[in-house]
Amino acid sequence: MSVKRKMTRKFLEDAFVGESMAHMKYLIFAEQAEREGFPNIAKLFRAIAYAEFVHAKNHFIALGKLGKTEGNLEEAIAGETFEVEEMYPVYKNSAEFQGEREAIRTTHYALEAEKIHAELYEKARERAKSGEDIDVKKVYICPVCGYTSIDEVPERCPVCGAPGDKFVAFE
Repeated sequence: MSVKRKMTRKFLEDAFVGESMAHMKYLIFAEQAEREGFPNIAKLFRAIAYAEFVHAKNHFIALGKLGKTEGNLEEAIAGETFEVEEMYPVYKNSAEFQGEREAIRTTHYALEAEKIHAELYEKARERAKSGEDIDVKKVYICPVCGYTSIDEVPERCPVCGAPGDKFVAFE
């Protein structure tokens, strides 16, 4: 079931954005607390980040935005493609125009990683169309730029140069 009334829908969409942002912000805060030697504060941030995820997920479902895997992959491809073809090139261009080095770096990293994400989602969608799962043992993510590699870790990240032994594995 999906929320029908325009105002309620808009409010839930805004709540989804806010809860999603809080989720990510608290995970980032947790990493910082951990680095500063506050493991229990980090734990608190991670736990409440999960609660914010639950809120965002509930709003997302109430909005009728959760579909079957093939459709979800199509939406993911569209989002990644928008980021690659429109959003990040414009954001990076603006950062370059204004001489914002950190923004140039982060938008470049995101742009390059999003290209790979779109490719991977496209391959997954093709498999899902035929009722098959993808053949993946591990997915490796560069913790600096988000570069993504399947089943093998590069010696150094091809986007940012981070050492391969720093990549985070998802099994």
